Amino acid sequence: MYSFYYFLPCLYAFVGCLAFAVTFNIHGQEVPISALGGAVGWLVYLLAAPFYPSEIVRYFFASVALSIYCEVMARIRKCPATSYLLISIFPLVPGAGIYYTMEYAVHSDMEHFLSRGMHTLGLSGALALGILLVSSVMRMWVVFRQGKRSK
Repeated sequence: MYSFYYFLPCLYAFVGCLAFAVTFNIHGQEVPISALGGAVGWLVYLLAAPFYPSEIVRYFFASVALSIYCEVMARIRKCPATSYLLISIFPLVPGAGIYYTMEYAVHSDMEHFLSRGMHTLGLSGALALGILLVSSVMRMWVVFRQGKRSK
């Protein structure tokens, strides 16, 4: 019973990322690899729910997990991490939040506009911060490894 609570949403994230990868003209084995990153990110988001009630914190952990996945796959496959990350982040993009924020703005509902807008901004910031953290650590690691080799 509980396995479907985790399996089906991750499957939907995987299929959505597959379609998104085709739209962005990704070819070959990179399509399922990048789509799997979306499923990994969504699984971490779901697994963090019992421990962290804040949606923003769960988005941060999910973005860190999928960024690590994308960086590892980029090193293994010798491809840019950005190509994997672009597809994998798709299930976590707060599209509904952006839509409702704009709807409230158009209808001059300032209270809901500010509330939804700040929440959406928090989700987007958590995604960006997770990606930035992993990317920076990976770059520092590469520079550190290159510095040790030259000595």
